[in-house]
Amino acid sequence: MKAIVLTSALCLAAGAQAQTTMECPMRDQHQNPSDHAADVDNRGDHAMGFSHESTAHHFTLLPEGGFIEVDIKADHDDATRDQIRMHLTHIAAMFSDNNFDVPMFIHGRIPPGVPVMKERHAAINYTFQPTDRGGQVRIVTRDPKALKAIHEFLAFQIKDHRTSDSPDVRAKS
Repeated sequence: MKAIVLTSALCLAAGAQAQTTMECPMRDQHQNPSDHAADVDNRGDHAMGFSHESTAHHFTLLPEGGFIEVDIKADHDDATRDQIRMHLTHIAAMFSDNNFDVPMFIHGRIPPGVPVMKERHAAINYTFQPTDRGGQVRIVTRDPKALKAIHEFLAFQIKDHRTSDSPDVRAKS
């Protein structure tokens, strides 16, 4: 019981002193994984403007970076497809402006790779591309440190969004 009280006190103190990090230093030791997954889904739906249940997210690691892709699940769901395109256009613009507030909000923490992606900002290009069922944000660099950070960021997205995508770098398609 004392450990729970101490852990709670540490989390409250950490939150009061470092709101910008958006995480308790002991969060992983005491948060139920299903609660975290539900929190990610709920915050994601709010931030994206569409339901995670009506869409499929994919994260792909490539030799030059990777991409974030979101597609509609139901054929002819034009309204959601258009919301996906608007959201991903916004994400590409925000990342290009070195702003990672949306993934930090959705995940409740600073995702791995983000600090280096911010530091190496000038070496990374973010481009929105529409697809038949939604869209994607392509992330490209030639900088080895930025590339490692991009791969860390995308691998984290795969895990936290529970997509079952491969965390391995695939050959360019």
